[in-house]
Amino acid sequence: MKKENNYVIIWLLSGCLLLFMMVVVGGITRLTNSGLSMTDWHLVTDTFPPLTERKWTQVFEEYKKFPEYQKINIHNDFTLSDYKFIYFWEWFHRFIGRIIGLAFIVPFVYFLLRKRLSDATIKKCVILLFMGAFQGFLGWFMVKSGLVNDPDVSHFRLALHLTFAFITFAYTLWVALDLIYPEKKEIEKSLRTIARVALTLLLLQIIYGGFVAGLNAGLIHNHWPLMSDGQFIHDSVFLEQKNLFLSFTEGKSGVQFVHRTLAYFVVGMIVILYFKSISFTLDKSQTNGIKTLLFLVFVQFGLGVFTLLYGVPLWLGLTHQVSAFFLLTAMTYTLHRLTK
Repeated sequence: MKKENNYVIIWLLSGCLLLFMMVVVGGITRLTNSGLSMTDWHLVTDTFPPLTERKWTQVFEEYKKFPEYQKINIHNDFTLSDYKFIYFWEWFHRFIGRIIGLAFIVPFVYFLLRKRLSDATIKKCVILLFMGAFQGFLGWFMVKSGLVNDPDVSHFRLALHLTFAFITFAYTLWVALDLIYPEKKEIEKSLRTIARVALTLLLLQIIYGGFVAGLNAGLIHNHWPLMSDGQFIHDSVFLEQKNLFLSFTEGKSGVQFVHRTLAYFVVGMIVILYFKSISFTLDKSQTNGIKTLLFLVFVQFGLGVFTLLYGVPLWLGLTHQVSAFFLLTAMTYTLHRLTK
C-alpha cells in the first residue's frame, strides 16, 4: 500500500462506515413505520427538525393531509408526541445522507486539488459521486409512492433504494481495496467465477429482502423449515395473484417463498466456494476472506430463520439487515481478493 494513499483510503473507508450507518438507520425507519413522516423534501430547510412547538404543530398538521394519517394513524390516537418519534427517524436518515454528501464531496475536491488521486481513482470517485446523488433521488422516489393514495411505499421502490445502497457501499469498499492492495497477482478463475455467482445470488436475495420488508411478508407463514400447514410451498402462493410471475414479485406468500428458498442457494454457493478453495494454495487474505464469508452466511441464515419464527420483532429484523451488510462486506472483500 502506497503511503500517499493512506488518507484517501481512510476517507473511502469512512464513507463505508457512514453508508453502514445510513442502512442501519434506514432499517429502523422502515421497521418503525417512520418513512412517510416527512411529507416534503428540501435540501437546506429540512437540515434540522422543528425547533419550536409552533413549528412542530405546523408540520404535524401538514402530515395529517396525507394517506398514512388519514387511513391509519387517525384511528390510533396518534398524538404530536407519537409524530415526533417517527419524524426523528426519517429526519435522522436524511441527515446522515447530507453528511455523506459533504463527507464525500469536500475531501474529493481537496484530494483532487492536491493531486492525491490517480486518473483511475478519479474516474471511480466520479462514479461514486453519481451513485450517491442517484441514491438520494431513489430515497425521495420511494417516499413519494406512499404519499398519494396507498399509505405505504412501493415495495419495488423500497427494494431498489435498499439494494442500491448496498451496491454503493460495495463499490466504495472495492475502490478502497484497489488502493490497499495495488499489487497484481495470478488468480484462480474457477474460484472467481463461483464468487461472482455467489455475489449475484446475494444481491438477488437482498432485492427480495426489500420485497419482503415492503410487503410486510415476514408477518405470515412464521414457520420453518416448511411454510404454514406443513407445506414446502403454500397454496396461497398460487392464489394471491393472477399468475406465477406476479405471485413471485407482488404476492406476500410468493415473495416470502422466494426469499426463504434463495437463502439455501446463497448458503450452498458459498459452501461450494469454501470446499473448492481447499484444493488451491491461497494467500492469507483470500483464505481469511472465504472463512469469514462461510461463517457470516450461516449467521445470516440463522438470523433469517429466527426473524421469521418470531414474527419480525424490531431488534431481530434490524440485526438481520445489519448481518446482511456484513455478509456483503465479506463477499466484496473475498471477490476482490480472488479477482486482483
